[in-house]
Amino acid sequence: MAPPRATGPAGLSRLASLYGVATSYSPSPDRTVPATDAAVIAALAALDVDARTPEAVRRALAAREAELSARLLPPTVVAWQGGPEPPLAGLLPHGARIRVTTEQGERIAWETPEAVEVLATPEPPEGLEAPEDPEPPEALQPPEAPKPPDASPHAAPPLPHAAPPLPPGVHRLRVDTPAGSAEAHLIVAPYAFPAPPPRTYGLLVQLYSLLSSRSWGMGDLGDLAELAAWSGRALGAGFVQVNPLHAAVPRPVDGASDPSPYRPSSRRFPDPVHLRVEDIPEYAHLDGEARDRVASLARRAAVLRESVLSQGELIDRDAVWELKREALELIHEVPLGPGRGAAYSDFLAEHGEALEDHATWYALAERYGSDWHTWPAPLRDPASPRTARARRELMGRVDFHSRLAWLTDAQLATAQRAALDAGMGIGLVHDLAVGVHPAGADAWAQQRHFAAGMSAGAPPDAFNARGQDWGLPPWRPDRLAESAYAPYRALLRALLRRAGAIRIDHVMGLFRLWWVPEGRAPTEGTYVHYDAEAMLAVLALEAHRAGALVIGEDLGTVEPGVRETLQRHGVLGTSVLWFERDWAGTGRPLPPDRWRADCLATATTHDLPSTAARITGEHVQLRDRLGLLARSAAVEQAEAAADVAEWLALLSRLGMLPGGGGHEEEEIRAVHRFLLATPARMVGVWLPDAVGDRRPQNLPGTWDQYPNWRLPIADAAGRPVTLEELAASPRLHAFMDVFRTRTAPPGARPV
Repeated sequence: MAPPRATGPAGLSRLASLYGVATSYSPSPDRTVPATDAAVIAALAALDVDARTPEAVRRALAAREAELSARLLPPTVVAWQGGPEPPLAGLLPHGARIRVTTEQGERIAWETPEAVEVLATPEPPEGLEAPEDPEPPEALQPPEAPKPPDASPHAAPPLPHAAPPLPPGVHRLRVDTPAGSAEAHLIVAPYAFPAPPPRTYGLLVQLYSLLSSRSWGMGDLGDLAELAAWSGRALGAGFVQVNPLHAAVPRPVDGASDPSPYRPSSRRFPDPVHLRVEDIPEYAHLDGEARDRVASLARRAAVLRESVLSQGELIDRDAVWELKREALELIHEVPLGPGRGAAYSDFLAEHGEALEDHATWYALAERYGSDWHTWPAPLRDPASPRTARARRELMGRVDFHSRLAWLTDAQLATAQRAALDAGMGIGLVHDLAVGVHPAGADAWAQQRHFAAGMSAGAPPDAFNARGQDWGLPPWRPDRLAESAYAPYRALLRALLRRAGAIRIDHVMGLFRLWWVPEGRAPTEGTYVHYDAEAMLAVLALEAHRAGALVIGEDLGTVEPGVRETLQRHGVLGTSVLWFERDWAGTGRPLPPDRWRADCLATATTHDLPSTAARITGEHVQLRDRLGLLARSAAVEQAEAAADVAEWLALLSRLGMLPGGGGHEEEEIRAVHRFLLATPARMVGVWLPDAVGDRRPQNLPGTWDQYPNWRLPIADAAGRPVTLEELAASPRLHAFMDVFRTRTAPPGARPV
């Protein structure tokens, strides 16, 4: 017999598991930490489940169990093409009529065989009871892997016959049985993701930091196209990976905008601050006062650029945007030619309501401020009659912001085309942030898909005892499943349309996210699980449609089985040299032949010290100056020096450090020789490393103490370096000889 239902902690735990809410987590393999009841109750509340009292838990548990028992299919079903199991095996009931209506309207029907009769188990001898097979006690159930919230607890045994061939796509599935009927979304996707070239290397850069002599105060898409064309042709690079180029939240009236590219207003559309104004076709047709005004704005932009390059000023995204916005408004007044007008109309039709909502948010933000929670109540609902009226009243501004999305998309396409024309096998690698700003356009337009009162983050671990709150509202797994993952599909399709690959920041978020209740410390959160199979299927489908690779950022604490699942599907991981040690054995640096092949291997990232800073120990000095060290500076410095010394000793033993060490540039080159000696399919070069930059682009744990996301690329002396100077730098060319023998071009000067 089944164990009795409980309404105390065990009942809450059972209820939580049925909604994919974890009741504990493991910061290390040998340690399990229970989540607080308050965290679990808050997570359930964000899923519209009342668990505040024992009676509420009893009602909710009975309702959920009845729902799952009666349900023939979950809201979204996955069928893999070319996987280890036949499509839909084990999901469809016996003796059922199946009909699939594809995206294109085609109907595919078949029937599943009747169930094979199974002989009854013989009765036990008199006096002995048949052994029961109850659910294990709550305490023995693994706390780390509750069922995804839409997984059916009553999966049928595998079918003897596979389903007929199904085309990839998002279809409708109908099942009719004698006991009833059900419909669901059906995602059919290739099991294996697109494979990378046999071996390639490329550059990693934060685009805003890459100024050229034509930039308006920060790097732009014209600079990206130039970098791709030059590095592909002159250096043999196969890709350029950039920071997220998502649309940002505008500056509030009483302050500055958030400079982090990882807290965007929208992940669905790019940020027009990256536009190269002079490359817009209508720019050439400005005349009279408008042309003079834009020329004046360009001169002011040149002053802004020089203040960054020559006077030690920080990159000021808000100041750049003020200049560009005025120029773009003047360009917006230039009529589109017939061909351009038709292309713009196609863009509007392709993106439809999503683009209209996006542009409406920006138009409303200009009038009411950049946090939609503070707008008049009727405008907080994107579907309200008042919002529709406001959209009509602001149609000129809505069209302006729609036009900016189109222009930015076009320049992204130009940059990708420049990369491929230069011989790059991959081209641009775009970065997908974990989430969006709670005040921004996506959170407004798609609010029913976000968990109200919750923020994504990370639990306490060995590196951060206080945990992390990223300030990003997480998606609701139930609403995603009900919509066939429509918001997720849309943003992937938009991002992949101009990419050769995509990097998924915190790829573990496809499996679970740490939800932190509003107003609580990160330590008071809990994990909520997503249907990872469906999330991966959508990602695989859109990646194949775009012909793009997928790279997962899987650094830090990773749930057991996640890396293995990603590897089976062909999602590349991320390996950073300084973290690659034999953690299960000696703890020493991992030799190159023991590295995984299916990864992007790098020496550093935007959140870590540059290679020069790590080798010299300057990253410890920086954290000491800012008061960020948990231990004495002497202890931290000694530990960091020992770590570097151990790696350099390995490089020397492998013959990668001919001079034996002591020369910074040669040691940086040796680090990258090591990366090339690994089997990694992709090797990434942090572009600032090529000229000896010391400063990290972002210093986690800081806000005002450090100029995160506002520094230009600089040389070893801290002098900002332009794109033109990078291309002519003897130090860069000597560094790149590790990858491909080249000599500095005529006229190269020291950097």
